[in-house]
Amino acid sequence: MLRDGGFVRLWTGTTASGLATWALPFVLGLAVLHGDLGPVGLGVVLATRTVGFIAAVPIAGVLADRHSRRGVVLWSGLLATAAMPVIAFGLGRSVVMMAIAAAVAGAGQGACRPAFQALTAEVVEEGQRQQANAATSLSVRVTTLVAPGLTTLLGAFMSVHVLLFGVAALWLVAAVVPPRGKASGPAPETARAGFLAEFMEGVREARRHPWFIAGLIALTSMLAFGYSASMVVLPMVSRDRYGTEVVLAAATTGYAVGALIGAVLIARWRPRAQGWAALVSLACYGFAPLCLLFPLHPAMVVAAYVIAGLGVELFNVPWFTATQREVAPDKLARVSSLDFLLSYGLAPAGLALIAPAIESFGATPVLAVCAVSCFVVPVLACLVPTSRGFTKKPSAAD
Repeated sequence: MLRDGGFVRLWTGTTASGLATWALPFVLGLAVLHGDLGPVGLGVVLATRTVGFIAAVPIAGVLADRHSRRGVVLWSGLLATAAMPVIAFGLGRSVVMMAIAAAVAGAGQGACRPAFQALTAEVVEEGQRQQANAATSLSVRVTTLVAPGLTTLLGAFMSVHVLLFGVAALWLVAAVVPPRGKASGPAPETARAGFLAEFMEGVREARRHPWFIAGLIALTSMLAFGYSASMVVLPMVSRDRYGTEVVLAAATTGYAVGALIGAVLIARWRPRAQGWAALVSLACYGFAPLCLLFPLHPAMVVAAYVIAGLGVELFNVPWFTATQREVAPDKLARVSSLDFLLSYGLAPAGLALIAPAIESFGATPVLAVCAVSCFVVPVLACLVPTSRGFTKKPSAAD
């Protein structure tokens, strides 16, 4: 893949967008430490960024199927680039200005996701897509590990304003570096339809693939319940049970390391029942909330998060690859936008609901329900026809 110039450019742009996405919250966190932004202001800015992301994803899916995927990547990256100087200017002056600019940045971030997914199918040949998706996931996981420390290190030598312009530079790379793809072009009747009608065509295309609906339900359940519960409860358990934040840092690092290992493995691994293997791997995330239920040794908690990260990555790469292979090319961006809208879009809702649920019922029953959900829902998804291979053509084993 590294000898393919088109993929290298696509990988560079995707990595830059991922690094910019992860860096912004940490840069704004440094602004809180420096007294330029209050904790409430930080919450407002990050919340409006999420709103912008969710609002832009379905629109971008339609636009990326209607027009050039490369063009959508360009304009979404430029949109996020332009928002960063506005955030820098508003820092210490106006939280409202920062919030509006953050919503624009979130829209750019959300718009590029389905476009990048569809552009990958145009740039990379089918036989190499699993390796390409694994390489992209690998860069995302490395970014997860590197971005916090790198941002903190740079913050010791540079002002927050300079770092925000650095984030803008990353978005500019994401906008201009990716190559053009082999556009399939929308059908004439699709081009004449309205936005809602075109998006609903994407929904109908998704429904044509039972494995996709089942996998999306499993992924959404994991993010809304398992991921949200573990992210809310893990800091409390680290503080109250173990009396140190080291367990929190080690567990989150272990999750990223597990995902890195998973990305390396799945670049070459081709299980015969790829869909079942992916769904069972996704179910491994249940070990994350499960380990928080019991007073285990801290090493066991870290190990559970390593397994969770490994499982999620062994699901993600086959999932993206199957979507790029099975979905009609002229509807791929819309189906991908539905994926991001439901899975990542509902994650903030899960985070918002988990804390009140713990307050009302206690952490133990909430964690138990979330763990059971993580284990059971992906296994039930394996019962859906076509889920065995993530393909619309059932095998004899189905």
